[in-house]
Amino acid sequence: MADPAPSLCPSIQAALEILARPWTGFVLVSLQKGPLRYSELAAQLPGLGDKTLSARLKELEAKGFISRRVLPEPPIRVEYALTPKGTAFKTVMDAIHGWGQQFGDEAPVMEPKAATSSLPKRARSQRKTG
Repeated sequence: MADPAPSLCPSIQAALEILARPWTGFVLVSLQKGPLRYSELAAQLPGLGDKTLSARLKELEAKGFISRRVLPEPPIRVEYALTPKGTAFKTVMDAIHGWGQQFGDEAPVMEPKAATSSLPKRARSQRKTG
């Protein structure tokens, strides 16, 4: 993939590529208190589907943010935990949280579209003239 903005700071681009993935930040936040099994993570993130959770866990493990440990006792369980690299995300999380508290209420409000905008173009023109 070509570099979308070669003049921008590569470290900022790398960080945003990680955080821009849906649910990545929430997975990292969920693991801040300690290791969790897959089902425990899924329970903490009710809007996240199994396929996406599995994908995020694999991506974060591949990038070195989390570790996956298989517990050999029956029944076999898998735990996910933050690595030191993943634990360092707390600084970022705290900064985003503070920024959201300070400016979150300034998010742009989307104006509802006019009632005619969902009509086909032909129907809108007939409505205006007829």
